[in-house]
Amino acid sequence: MLDWDIIKMAIPLLAEGLTVTLYVSFFAGIIGTFAGIILGLLSLSNIKPLELFIRIYVDFVRGTPLLIQIFLVFFALPVIGIKFNEIWAGVAALAFNLAGYTAEIVRGSVGAVEKGQAEAAKGIGMTREKILVYILLPQAARQMVPPFTNELITMIKSSSLLSVISVYELTRSGQAIISVHFVPFEIYGLLALYYWGLITTISWATRQLERRLPAW
Repeated sequence: MLDWDIIKMAIPLLAEGLTVTLYVSFFAGIIGTFAGIILGLLSLSNIKPLELFIRIYVDFVRGTPLLIQIFLVFFALPVIGIKFNEIWAGVAALAFNLAGYTAEIVRGSVGAVEKGQAEAAKGIGMTREKILVYILLPQAARQMVPPFTNELITMIKSSSLLSVISVYELTRSGQAIISVHFVPFEIYGLLALYYWGLITTISWATRQLERRLPAW
């Protein structure tokens, strides 16, 4: 039998944790997306040292667990004088991770646009910057949406890892209730519903965005 009294009590408490999850995910998403777009475009600059730096950064992000990256931001950076509180350490770690994957999405999507178009634009006198803005990015934008949506969803779900550095996000709030009332089935069920509702909303929004982007 489900303990409905516990469920009623837990719903607003989990909503508080959801607020923190949304706060962290929002800022990490904004910072990580813009940083990733910039890095992705810079990786196409043909400046070899810059390309090498970005490649090492992307390989590090993809080759190490997010949990280790969180520990590095929260525990290692203070050693060199860079210190964040729990919330902003979480934002920094998630943004750092998302930027690496976004950079690769941008690089791959822009690079997949037919090179003949860029060569034709160059032949009529367009600068490299104008070719990127008016030719390559508009065609690559629609291709970027599905993989970027996947990475955004992964980041939101991975925000549950921030509970290890005492961020009182959605999962941590559920664990706190379980530790007091010993009702794992009800609370984990509610957590699943909260995450499912959040991810479904994000997926719906990005599908609407993809439909509105021009098909080339």
